[in-house]
Amino acid sequence: MNKSELIELLAQKSGVSLHQSEEIVTLVINKMRDTMAHGGRIEIRGFGSFVVKEYEAYQGRNPKTGETISVPPKKLPFFKVGKELKERIDSMDNQAA
Repeated sequence: MNKSELIELLAQKSGVSLHQSEEIVTLVINKMRDTMAHGGRIEIRGFGSFVVKEYEAYQGRNPKTGETISVPPKKLPFFKVGKELKERIDSMDNQAA
């Protein structure tokens, strides 16, 4: 599912216009992005959580030249799947087998 499909589904299920639905989805995504940009954590029960992981600087290697390079510290978003979602996906695999 992509953003436009989510907007259409929200409009259908809630009875609001596509424009209002787009504003709602955009608001939620922007708030999630801003929260993570400020180091916050987002937890959606039954789905999972989004956190920002910090990685220290380290000495890496350029794969083309083999030259040692300095990799600066960085922060990356990380999604940890929730128990209920994990179980639901696993049960879907077992049904298909």
